[in-house]
Amino acid sequence: MAAAISRSGAALFISTINTRLHYNKMVSVSARCFSIVRSHGTFTGRHYSLLRSSRTARVYCSDSPQSTAAEAASATAEEGAPPGPPPDPLRESADSLDIRVGRILKAWRHPEADSLYVEEVDVGEPEPRTICSGLVNYIPLEHLQDIKVVVLANLKPRNMRGIKSNGMLMAASDESHENVELLIPPEGSIPGERIWFGSEDDKDKQPDAASPNQVQKKKIWESVQPHLKSTDDCVAVLGIHPMRTSGGMVTCKTLKNARIS
Repeated sequence: MAAAISRSGAALFISTINTRLHYNKMVSVSARCFSIVRSHGTFTGRHYSLLRSSRTARVYCSDSPQSTAAEAASATAEEGAPPGPPPDPLRESADSLDIRVGRILKAWRHPEADSLYVEEVDVGEPEPRTICSGLVNYIPLEHLQDIKVVVLANLKPRNMRGIKSNGMLMAASDESHENVELLIPPEGSIPGERIWFGSEDDKDKQPDAASPNQVQKKKIWESVQPHLKSTDDCVAVLGIHPMRTSGGMVTCKTLKNARIS
């Protein structure tokens, strides 16, 4: 009789210990998951779900010992999904440039610099911008009157022989820099429209442009410019991504495989 009682007591003791261990383990797991979810995830009733950015990997925790087979299968399937496209630092830098359609309202020779023109350019702002460009040796003055151009608009203003230049006209040039042509927005482009790189669908994905201070400090233009060129069809591109407005692709007149600056 005493032996039976002893065995029964031991079993009860062991059962109690196991129950407490299981409870403590569940509390520990639940607390840990709650801590993770509070920082990174979302709470969904009895379960916590941690969604990791584009990989959509999930971690499931429950206040019951079992998690459903459907949840486990779903997590396994999503973990095996192909990753999204890797980030493209060059494209991100280019997208932070404020490149716009402009229209030259009038142009004249710089009074203090033989190689410079001065242009008043409509870039969709209340007042036209004054821009100085070193095009005297390449483009006749009469060819700059009332034409549409491509303007890099978020450079810091520069004092050019007594006139503050607030932007840059973008142009293509051959390797010897003997021939220079302004970039041409497609027909129907509107002054002030922001230009982008890529497909037609990429227009709505443009981030806000960087400030002129950011462009200078991070040397954004210097990192992007070496990758700009014209194709065999005279289309302006960043790598393989064409330069676009709502009206189509930006081009130059005749220069093929030319550098753009």
